[in-house]
Amino acid sequence: MTQIFESLWSWSTLADLVDILVVWYAVYRLIMLVRGTKAVQLFRGILVIAVIRILAWYLGLKTVGWIVDQVIGWAVIAIVIIFQPEIRRGLEHLGRSGLFNRSSSNAREQQLRMVDEIDKAVQYMSKRRIGALITIQRNTGLEDYIETGIKMDAEITGALLINTFIPNTPLHDGAVIIRENRIAVAAAYLPLSESSAIPKSLGTRHRAAVGISEVTDAVTVVVSEETGGVTLTCNNNLMIDMTRDDYLKFLTAQLVPEEEEDKHKPVQEFFLGLIAGFGKKGGK
Repeated sequence: MTQIFESLWSWSTLADLVDILVVWYAVYRLIMLVRGTKAVQLFRGILVIAVIRILAWYLGLKTVGWIVDQVIGWAVIAIVIIFQPEIRRGLEHLGRSGLFNRSSSNAREQQLRMVDEIDKAVQYMSKRRIGALITIQRNTGLEDYIETGIKMDAEITGALLINTFIPNTPLHDGAVIIRENRIAVAAAYLPLSESSAIPKSLGTRHRAAVGISEVTDAVTVVVSEETGGVTLTCNNNLMIDMTRDDYLKFLTAQLVPEEEEDKHKPVQEFFLGLIAGFGKKGGK
């Protein structure tokens, strides 16, 4: 049994396991980065081309196969040119986040402060029936929708959110999008849902909130201009006329990371375990 165990945990086996995990993690992060962006259409096109190439090889269609090979050969250059902004943003995101960063207590404090500032703005606007639409990015990228808005890149404060949605001001019409604990843009356009399940009494802001929840995992807060009611949407769920306690609990649960000591990311835990295992083996 000892020999079998040692053969299973040989360096070759560990290298293969590390190789698989690294590729899996890279693919997962790539999918999370491109969700909600134009790059999704690109991946669909690549999938179609791959299917055509496989069919051409299986059916012996040499001319079709040659044409597809030429398309694939030039596609790499075309992708770099067409999707240069997305590639740049992805590399910047990777550089900021890092592969082995820990979730710090500072990040939790920032998220709690964000929820508190949103609450201040919502309470003020709800009492005065000022319509508002606030979308908070989570894992899914919102770059396509951010590009439609007016850039702000500002610190989140209740006063700034209130001033943004004051009627008859240049930024009040549209959505505020929050990304990485900052107000990225205002007056952004969100996709309108065509769901028949949405009550007809709800207006365009609510349909936009449901629409963005259908295609991303963002959390959106809506303040009704008609009633002052507060509505939240997330993962295609519409929560109408929530009380202050209810929406604060929901926002905290969805946006604020749990406070745990020595909380590591999966990849970090894996490599720390490997190092510990090799240390024990070397000690023997």
